[in-house]
Amino acid sequence: MLLQIILSGILVGFVYSLVAVGLTLIWGVMDIINFAHGDFLMVSMYTVFWLYTLLRLDPLASLPIAALVTFVLSFLTYKLIIKRVINAPGLTALLATFGLSLFIRNFAQYLWTPNYRFITTSLVTDKKLEMGSVIIGIPQLVAALGSIMMTFLVVWFIKNTKTGRAIQAAAQSRDTAKLMGINTEKIYAVTFGISGACVGVAGALLATFFPIYPESGALYSLLAFVIVALGGFGNIAGALYGGVLIGLSEALGGFFLGTQFKYAIVFLIYLLVLQFRPKGLFGW
Repeated sequence: MLLQIILSGILVGFVYSLVAVGLTLIWGVMDIINFAHGDFLMVSMYTVFWLYTLLRLDPLASLPIAALVTFVLSFLTYKLIIKRVINAPGLTALLATFGLSLFIRNFAQYLWTPNYRFITTSLVTDKKLEMGSVIIGIPQLVAALGSIMMTFLVVWFIKNTKTGRAIQAAAQSRDTAKLMGINTEKIYAVTFGISGACVGVAGALLATFFPIYPESGALYSLLAFVIVALGGFGNIAGALYGGVLIGLSEALGGFFLGTQFKYAIVFLIYLLVLQFRPKGLFGW
């Protein structure tokens, strides 16, 4: 039973990591926290749900579409909102994205009601892998593997492409990057778009086993903040490790103390880490 709980925590932890990667990326490059991050994930979940409902398109097949939708949504968010407040005090951008979060959430509730929706049949629904006494749900396994692949794709893109190196330069010094001929406005918009694509992929993967409703992204947004703080702001590897740590803490806390305490354990760990390591476990 303990091994089952640990494996489940690790699998969900990798999905948490992908959500946090998008958040830590824009923080590392622009020093901005996107409060609507989880709501972009919710948009992705509704995207795959309606493609499944109207066109019978499997969520895994519609994953690239969901990622593209959230990429465009995030790109436009930068162009229409963030660009106007990026040089303002930090709280201004936070409040702007908080307002966007409220708008997206309430607009989704207006369009689609607060009712829970589910994708009942897909390529992975109700399938499982049995290894002795340990049972692994195929939807959760696919979500974890997909999240790992997307995380490493983002890392590869940043380290091995011209745009990725420009993102690194803009993160280190905006003014110096400009002097080197880098269009920082374009780089910031692309970074915001990549952040949205990360939660777009996560949302499409989660839609195969998680209920879809207007508030479905709120929890993941909150957990992403915790993971980013634990892993170190702007640290992608830290987000990966922090997500797994939070997934394990949530699973083990729920098992030993009861499900009503699992998030209390998560936030207790967060508070303890900040007391002794304010820059996060992997920050510097």
